[in-house]
Amino acid sequence: MQKVLVAGASGYLGGFVAQEFIKQGFWVRALTRKASKLDNLTEFIDESFIGEVTNPDSLLGVCKDIDIVISSIGITKQRDGFTYMDVDYQGNMNLLNEAVRNGVNKFIYVSVLNGESLRHLKMVEAKERFVDELKSSGTDYSIIRPNGFFSDMTEIFNMAKKGKVYLFGNGEYKGNPIHGIDLAEFIVQNLQNPQKELSVGGPDILTQKEMAQAAFSAITQKAKIVHIPLFIKTIALNLTRWFSGQKTYGPIEFFMTVMTMDMIAPKFGNHHLADYYKEVAQT
Repeated sequence: MQKVLVAGASGYLGGFVAQEFIKQGFWVRALTRKASKLDNLTEFIDESFIGEVTNPDSLLGVCKDIDIVISSIGITKQRDGFTYMDVDYQGNMNLLNEAVRNGVNKFIYVSVLNGESLRHLKMVEAKERFVDELKSSGTDYSIIRPNGFFSDMTEIFNMAKKGKVYLFGNGEYKGNPIHGIDLAEFIVQNLQNPQKELSVGGPDILTQKEMAQAAFSAITQKAKIVHIPLFIKTIALNLTRWFSGQKTYGPIEFFMTVMTMDMIAPKFGNHHLADYYKEVAQT
């Protein structure tokens, strides 16, 4: 039986990944900062390991007897004083070093769709710097590049609940976000895929306007969409860059950038954003 370490098991994707590996007959160890964060996953993991990727000493032994490491470690909103370089880059480097030291067979890293062309963004820069290190590590690796998660699309749902959804331009930028369940299945299915980098999105390619309409439909309200001229994006980014720190600027920079471009990946899975919005509305 192959043994897998899931780093980031308490996050949106990590929990689904742990469940899918268990479902497919793997032995799973979950890395977490606090045991309580895994309370809802106890039936889907064989062992937990308490450690922090920002503290390499706390990771000693985390990869012992492990065949495969999968990491979705990263921060969306900076907290606890850590930066993207502290976590997305150095934290994953600490984990990779431990994996190499223990002779792990394969290291799977979840980055972001179009990461190569988005390296100028603070949030992506750290991820892609780690990708560079992983490629040159000598360890067998796989880089997964998913489109936005359904959980990210909750921002559109929340705007709809407040009465209006704000979109840049005419709302015709397209994307196919993916559910964590489908992404976890994709990752496990492609463990033996010889391709080193794989992009993936959900089954439905939707315009941002269609995503907003699905959110309003889920709460049975008439759609009210406000279209923001694209030049406002540049002004807003400049003001945010000048008058805020990286902690605030990073997420806004990423959000505004991906909301003003098509984000389309090869389609996979059978979970639909409209159904997800209905589930969120019920809860």
